[in-house]
Amino acid sequence: MLKAFISTPLEEEQVARIRAAASGDVEVIFEPDLLPPTRYVADHKGQEGWERTPEQTTRFHARLAEADFLWDIPPLHMLPTQDMSFAPNLKWVQTTSSGVGPVIEALKMKGSGVTVTTARGVHAVPLAEFTLMALLMHFKDVRRLRQEQAAHRWERYCGESLEGKLVAIVGAGEVGRRVAEVCRFHGMRIAAMSRSLTAETAGRLGYDEVFRREQLTDMAARADAIVLAVPHTQETEGMISREVIAAMRPETVLVNIARGQVVDEAALAQSLSRGRPGFAALDVAAVEPLPADSPLWDMENVLISPHSASTVQQENALITDLFIHNMRCVIEGRTEDMRNAFDMTGMY
Repeated sequence: MLKAFISTPLEEEQVARIRAAASGDVEVIFEPDLLPPTRYVADHKGQEGWERTPEQTTRFHARLAEADFLWDIPPLHMLPTQDMSFAPNLKWVQTTSSGVGPVIEALKMKGSGVTVTTARGVHAVPLAEFTLMALLMHFKDVRRLRQEQAAHRWERYCGESLEGKLVAIVGAGEVGRRVAEVCRFHGMRIAAMSRSLTAETAGRLGYDEVFRREQLTDMAARADAIVLAVPHTQETEGMISREVIAAMRPETVLVNIARGQVVDEAALAQSLSRGRPGFAALDVAAVEPLPADSPLWDMENVLISPHSASTVQQENALITDLFIHNMRCVIEGRTEDMRNAFDMTGMY
Protein backbone atom coordinates (compact mmCIF):
# COMPACT_ATOMS: atom_id res chain seq x y z
CA MET A 1 0.00 0.00 0.00
CA LEU A 2 1.14 3.55 -0.74
CA LYS A 3 2.24 5.58 2.28
CA ALA A 4 1.81 9.31 2.93
CA PHE A 5 3.83 10.86 5.75
CA ILE A 6 2.81 14.13 7.41
CA SER A 7 6.33 15.47 7.92
CA THR A 8 5.60 18.94 9.31
CA PRO A 9 2.97 20.07 11.85
CA LEU A 10 -0.67 19.81 10.85
CA GLU A 11 -3.93 19.99 12.80
CA GLU A 12 -5.66 16.69 13.62
CA GLU A 13 -8.77 17.91 11.82
CA GLN A 14 -6.90 18.23 8.53
CA VAL A 15 -5.18 14.86 8.98
CA ALA A 16 -8.62 13.28 9.41
CA ARG A 17 -9.75 14.83 6.14
CA ILE A 18 -6.71 13.41 4.34
CA ARG A 19 -7.32 9.95 5.80
CA ALA A 20 -10.96 10.04 4.73
CA ALA A 21 -9.97 11.02 1.19
CA ALA A 22 -7.33 8.28 1.05
CA SER A 23 -10.20 5.74 1.12
CA GLY A 24 -7.98 2.79 1.93
CA ASP A 25 -5.69 3.46 -1.06
CA VAL A 26 -3.04 5.20 1.04
CA GLU A 27 -1.84 4.71 4.59
CA VAL A 28 -1.58 8.17 6.13
CA ILE A 29 1.15 8.28 8.77
CA PHE A 30 0.86 11.02 11.36
CA GLU A 31 2.91 10.80 14.54
CA PRO A 32 2.66 14.11 16.41
CA ASP A 33 5.54 13.31 18.76
CA LEU A 34 7.88 13.41 15.73
CA LEU A 35 6.84 16.98 14.94
CA PRO A 36 7.80 20.16 16.83
CA PRO A 37 5.19 21.96 18.94
CA THR A 38 3.58 24.80 17.02
CA ARG A 39 3.70 28.48 17.93
CA TYR A 40 0.53 29.48 16.07
CA VAL A 41 -2.07 28.08 13.68
CA ALA A 42 -0.52 26.95 10.38
CA ASP A 43 3.01 26.97 11.82
CA HIS A 44 4.93 24.59 9.57
CA LYS A 45 8.29 24.86 11.33
CA GLY A 46 7.43 24.74 15.02
CA GLN A 47 9.24 25.99 18.07
CA GLU A 48 12.80 27.18 17.56
CA GLY A 49 15.41 24.98 19.20
CA TRP A 50 13.17 21.92 19.50
CA GLU A 51 15.01 18.66 18.94
CA ARG A 52 13.99 15.03 18.57
CA THR A 53 15.34 12.35 20.85
CA PRO A 54 17.66 9.81 19.21
CA GLU A 55 14.77 7.34 19.06
CA GLN A 56 12.48 9.94 17.49
CA THR A 57 15.15 10.90 14.97
CA THR A 58 15.59 7.27 13.92
CA ARG A 59 11.83 6.88 13.56
CA PHE A 60 11.46 10.17 11.66
CA HIS A 61 14.15 9.18 9.17
CA ALA A 62 12.53 5.77 8.73
CA ARG A 63 9.16 7.38 7.99
CA LEU A 64 10.77 9.61 5.36
CA ALA A 65 12.51 6.62 3.79
CA GLU A 66 9.28 4.63 3.37
CA ALA A 67 7.05 7.48 2.19
CA ASP A 68 5.55 7.55 -1.28
CA PHE A 69 3.90 10.92 -0.61
CA LEU A 70 4.96 13.75 1.69
CA TRP A 71 3.03 16.56 3.26
CA ASP A 72 5.75 19.22 3.00
CA ILE A 73 9.53 19.17 2.90
CA PRO A 74 10.90 19.32 6.45
CA PRO A 75 13.51 21.98 7.30
CA LEU A 76 16.81 21.03 5.69
CA HIS A 77 18.66 20.68 9.01
CA MET A 78 16.19 17.93 10.00
CA LEU A 79 17.00 15.75 6.98
CA PRO A 80 19.55 12.92 7.12
CA THR A 81 21.01 13.87 3.73
CA GLN A 82 21.12 16.99 1.60
CA ASP A 83 19.83 15.23 -1.49
CA MET A 84 16.84 13.03 -2.23
CA SER A 85 18.48 9.81 -1.05
CA PHE A 86 16.67 10.25 2.27
CA ALA A 87 13.37 9.36 0.53
CA PRO A 88 14.08 6.62 -2.05
CA ASN A 89 10.38 5.75 -2.51
CA LEU A 90 9.10 9.30 -2.84
CA LYS A 91 6.88 9.99 -5.82
CA TRP A 92 5.26 13.29 -4.88
CA VAL A 93 5.49 16.03 -2.27
CA GLN A 94 2.96 18.78 -1.54
CA THR A 95 4.72 21.81 -0.10
CA THR A 96 3.13 24.36 2.21
CA SER A 97 4.59 27.38 0.43
CA SER A 98 5.07 28.60 -3.12
CA GLY A 99 8.66 29.87 -2.93
CA VAL A 100 10.25 26.41 -2.93
CA GLY A 101 12.90 26.95 -5.62
CA PRO A 102 15.85 27.31 -3.19
CA VAL A 103 14.88 24.14 -1.29
CA ILE A 104 14.44 22.16 -4.50
CA GLU A 105 17.84 23.35 -5.67
CA ALA A 106 19.49 22.60 -2.31
CA LEU A 107 18.18 19.03 -2.38
CA LYS A 108 19.12 18.53 -6.05
CA MET A 109 15.58 17.44 -6.84
CA LYS A 110 15.75 18.11 -10.56
CA GLY A 111 15.96 14.76 -12.31
CA SER A 112 14.97 12.86 -9.17
CA GLY A 113 11.61 11.85 -10.62
CA VAL A 114 9.78 13.41 -7.68
CA THR A 115 6.78 15.58 -8.54
CA VAL A 116 6.53 18.74 -6.45
CA THR A 117 3.30 20.64 -6.08
CA THR A 118 3.24 23.97 -4.28
CA ALA A 119 0.78 26.06 -2.29
CA ARG A 120 0.63 28.67 -5.04
CA GLY A 121 -2.49 30.80 -4.66
CA VAL A 122 -3.23 29.82 -1.06
CA HIS A 123 -1.54 32.93 0.28
CA ALA A 124 -2.70 35.36 -2.39
CA VAL A 125 -5.76 36.66 -0.54
CA PRO A 126 -4.10 37.42 2.82
CA LEU A 127 -1.11 38.99 1.08
CA ALA A 128 -3.44 41.22 -0.95
CA GLU A 129 -5.24 42.15 2.27
CA PHE A 130 -1.92 43.08 3.90
CA THR A 131 -1.09 45.21 0.87
CA LEU A 132 -4.40 47.04 1.08
CA MET A 133 -3.85 47.66 4.79
CA ALA A 134 -0.42 49.16 4.07
CA LEU A 135 -1.75 51.40 1.30
CA LEU A 136 -4.56 52.69 3.50
CA MET A 137 -2.20 53.24 6.43
CA HIS A 138 -0.06 55.48 4.26
CA PHE A 139 -2.60 57.37 2.22
CA LYS A 140 -5.06 57.79 5.12
CA ASP A 141 -2.10 58.90 7.30
CA VAL A 142 -2.73 56.56 10.20
CA ARG A 143 0.51 57.76 11.82
CA ARG A 144 -0.97 61.24 12.10
CA LEU A 145 -4.20 59.89 13.57
CA ARG A 146 -2.33 57.91 16.22
CA GLN A 147 -0.22 60.93 17.15
CA GLU A 148 -3.25 63.17 17.39
CA GLN A 149 -5.11 60.61 19.47
CA ALA A 150 -2.17 60.28 21.86
CA ALA A 151 -2.15 64.06 22.26
CA HIS A 152 -5.97 64.18 22.81
CA ARG A 153 -6.07 66.66 19.95
CA TRP A 154 -9.04 67.06 17.55
CA GLU A 155 -7.95 68.85 14.41
CA ARG A 156 -9.57 68.15 11.08
CA TYR A 157 -7.29 67.45 8.16
CA CYS A 158 -7.43 66.43 4.49
CA GLY A 159 -6.42 62.89 3.62
CA GLU A 160 -5.95 61.12 0.29
CA SER A 161 -7.88 58.53 -1.69
CA LEU A 162 -6.57 55.40 -3.37
CA GLU A 163 -8.70 56.16 -6.42
CA GLY A 164 -6.68 57.26 -9.42
CA LYS A 165 -3.30 56.40 -7.92
CA LEU A 166 -0.83 54.23 -9.83
CA VAL A 167 0.33 50.99 -8.23
CA ALA A 168 3.25 49.16 -9.83
CA ILE A 169 3.16 45.43 -9.14
CA VAL A 170 6.55 43.78 -9.55
CA GLY A 171 5.57 40.21 -10.36
CA ALA A 172 2.36 39.39 -12.21
CA GLY A 173 1.83 35.91 -10.76
CA GLU A 174 -1.00 34.62 -8.57
CA VAL A 175 -0.28 37.04 -5.72
CA GLY A 176 0.27 39.96 -8.05
CA ARG A 177 -3.03 39.31 -9.81
CA ARG A 178 -4.92 39.23 -6.51
CA VAL A 179 -3.24 42.48 -5.42
CA ALA A 180 -4.29 44.00 -8.73
CA GLU A 181 -7.92 42.94 -8.18
CA VAL A 182 -8.02 44.56 -4.74
CA CYS A 183 -6.38 47.75 -5.97
CA ARG A 184 -8.61 48.01 -9.02
CA PHE A 185 -11.70 47.62 -6.82
CA HIS A 186 -10.53 50.76 -5.03
CA GLY A 187 -10.10 52.69 -8.27
CA MET A 188 -6.33 52.47 -8.61
CA ARG A 189 -4.54 52.24 -11.93
CA ILE A 190 -2.45 49.08 -12.30
CA ALA A 191 0.97 48.62 -13.88
CA ALA A 192 2.53 45.15 -13.83
CA MET A 193 6.11 44.11 -14.45
CA SER A 194 6.28 41.03 -16.63
CA ARG A 195 8.65 39.46 -19.13
CA SER A 196 5.90 37.84 -21.17
CA LEU A 197 2.68 39.86 -20.97
CA THR A 198 1.72 41.90 -24.02
CA ALA A 199 -0.38 45.03 -23.83
CA GLU A 200 -3.35 43.10 -25.22
CA THR A 201 -3.03 40.23 -22.74
CA ALA A 202 -2.44 42.66 -19.89
CA GLY A 203 -5.65 44.48 -20.74
CA ARG A 204 -7.65 41.28 -20.50
CA LEU A 205 -6.14 40.65 -17.06
CA GLY A 206 -7.10 44.11 -15.87
CA TYR A 207 -3.70 45.80 -16.04
CA ASP A 208 -3.56 49.33 -17.42
CA GLU A 209 0.04 48.99 -18.53
CA VAL A 210 2.98 46.58 -18.57
CA PHE A 211 6.61 47.41 -17.96
CA ARG A 212 9.81 45.40 -18.25
CA ARG A 213 12.61 45.09 -15.74
CA GLU A 214 14.77 47.59 -17.60
CA GLN A 215 12.00 50.14 -17.04
CA LEU A 216 11.84 49.51 -13.28
CA THR A 217 13.69 52.69 -12.27
CA ASP A 218 11.45 54.87 -14.42
CA MET A 219 8.36 53.15 -13.00
CA ALA A 220 9.63 53.65 -9.44
CA ALA A 221 9.72 57.39 -10.13
CA ARG A 222 6.14 57.40 -11.48
CA ALA A 223 4.31 55.01 -9.18
CA ASP A 224 2.39 56.08 -6.09
CA ALA A 225 2.77 52.57 -4.70
CA ILE A 226 5.15 49.72 -5.48
CA VAL A 227 4.27 46.16 -4.48
CA LEU A 228 6.93 43.45 -4.65
CA ALA A 229 5.49 39.99 -5.37
CA VAL A 230 8.29 38.11 -7.14
CA PRO A 231 10.04 34.92 -5.99
CA HIS A 232 13.62 35.06 -4.77
CA THR A 233 15.86 33.82 -7.58
CA GLN A 234 19.31 34.70 -8.87
CA GLU A 235 17.57 36.96 -11.36
CA THR A 236 15.50 38.86 -8.79
CA GLU A 237 18.10 39.14 -6.00
CA GLY A 238 18.85 42.82 -5.41
CA MET A 239 16.32 43.83 -8.08
CA ILE A 240 15.19 46.81 -5.99
CA SER A 241 18.62 48.39 -6.11
CA ARG A 242 19.95 51.62 -4.70
CA GLU A 243 19.18 53.27 -8.04
CA VAL A 244 15.58 52.07 -8.05
CA ILE A 245 15.06 53.14 -4.44
CA ALA A 246 16.56 56.57 -5.10
CA ALA A 247 13.99 57.13 -7.83
CA MET A 248 11.07 56.73 -5.40
CA ARG A 249 9.26 59.85 -4.21
CA PRO A 250 8.36 60.99 -0.68
CA GLU A 251 4.72 60.29 -1.59
CA THR A 252 5.43 56.67 -2.53
CA VAL A 253 4.64 53.58 -0.45
CA LEU A 254 6.68 50.38 -0.88
CA VAL A 255 5.17 47.02 0.10
CA ASN A 256 7.40 43.94 0.15
CA ILE A 257 5.45 40.67 0.27
CA ALA A 258 8.11 38.89 -1.81
CA ARG A 259 11.45 38.06 -0.16
CA GLY A 260 13.88 40.32 1.65
CA GLN A 261 16.72 39.45 -0.72
CA VAL A 262 14.88 41.16 -3.57
CA VAL A 263 15.71 44.55 -2.00
CA ASP A 264 19.00 46.28 -1.21
CA GLU A 265 18.03 46.56 2.45
CA ALA A 266 20.87 48.86 3.51
CA ALA A 267 20.08 51.29 0.72
CA LEU A 268 16.38 51.16 1.59
CA ALA A 269 17.05 51.98 5.25
CA GLN A 270 19.23 54.94 4.29
CA SER A 271 16.67 56.25 1.83
CA LEU A 272 13.75 55.79 4.25
CA SER A 273 15.62 57.86 6.82
CA ARG A 274 15.45 60.69 4.28
CA GLY A 275 11.75 60.06 3.59
CA ARG A 276 12.07 58.36 0.20
CA PRO A 277 9.87 56.38 -0.08
CA GLY A 278 7.47 57.92 2.37
CA PHE A 279 6.41 54.60 3.86
CA ALA A 280 7.47 50.96 3.64
CA ALA A 281 5.50 47.91 4.79
CA LEU A 282 7.93 45.01 5.03
CA ASP A 283 6.68 41.48 5.64
CA VAL A 284 10.11 40.03 4.91
CA ALA A 285 13.76 40.81 5.56
CA ALA A 286 17.07 39.86 3.99
CA VAL A 287 17.98 38.10 7.24
CA GLU A 288 15.14 36.65 9.30
CA PRO A 289 14.43 37.34 12.07
CA LEU A 290 15.28 40.95 11.30
CA PRO A 291 18.39 41.68 13.43
CA ALA A 292 17.65 43.66 16.59
CA ASP A 293 20.15 46.35 15.56
CA SER A 294 18.52 47.01 12.19
CA PRO A 295 17.59 50.70 11.88
CA LEU A 296 14.32 49.67 10.23
CA TRP A 297 12.84 48.73 13.63
CA ASP A 298 12.81 52.31 14.90
CA MET A 299 11.64 54.18 11.81
CA GLU A 300 8.22 55.80 12.09
CA ASN A 301 7.67 55.39 8.36
CA VAL A 302 8.20 51.61 8.42
CA LEU A 303 5.80 48.80 9.31
CA ILE A 304 7.53 45.54 10.23
CA SER A 305 5.60 42.28 9.89
CA PRO A 306 7.41 39.07 11.02
CA HIS A 307 6.86 37.21 7.73
CA SER A 308 3.28 36.60 8.84
CA ALA A 309 1.18 38.48 6.28
CA SER A 310 0.34 35.24 4.48
CA THR A 311 -0.49 33.22 7.59
CA VAL A 312 -4.19 33.02 8.45
CA GLN A 313 -6.45 30.59 10.29
CA GLN A 314 -7.70 29.01 7.05
CA GLU A 315 -4.27 28.31 5.53
CA ASN A 316 -3.88 24.62 6.31
CA ALA A 317 -7.45 23.85 5.30
CA LEU A 318 -6.72 25.28 1.85
CA ILE A 319 -3.42 23.40 1.53
CA THR A 320 -5.21 20.23 2.63
CA ASP A 321 -7.68 20.77 -0.22
CA LEU A 322 -4.71 20.83 -2.60
CA PHE A 323 -3.14 17.77 -0.98
CA ILE A 324 -6.35 15.74 -1.28
CA HIS A 325 -6.91 16.74 -4.90
CA ASN A 326 -3.33 15.96 -5.92
CA MET A 327 -3.24 12.72 -3.93
CA ARG A 328 -6.33 11.45 -5.74
CA CYS A 329 -4.78 12.45 -9.07
CA VAL A 330 -1.68 10.35 -8.35
CA ILE A 331 -3.71 7.39 -7.07
CA GLU A 332 -6.02 7.45 -10.09
CA GLY A 333 -3.28 8.03 -12.67
CA ARG A 334 -4.43 11.54 -13.54
CA THR A 335 -1.15 13.32 -12.90
CA GLU A 336 -1.90 15.76 -15.72
CA ASP A 337 -4.72 17.13 -13.54
CA MET A 338 -2.49 17.90 -10.56
CA ARG A 339 -2.59 21.50 -9.39
CA ASN A 340 0.42 23.75 -8.86
CA ALA A 341 3.06 21.40 -10.27
CA PHE A 342 6.45 23.06 -9.90
CA ASP A 343 8.31 23.51 -13.20
CA MET A 344 11.92 22.41 -12.75
CA THR A 345 12.89 22.72 -16.40
CA GLY A 346 14.55 26.09 -15.96
CA MET A 347 16.47 25.23 -12.79
CA TYR A 348 20.24 24.89 -12.47
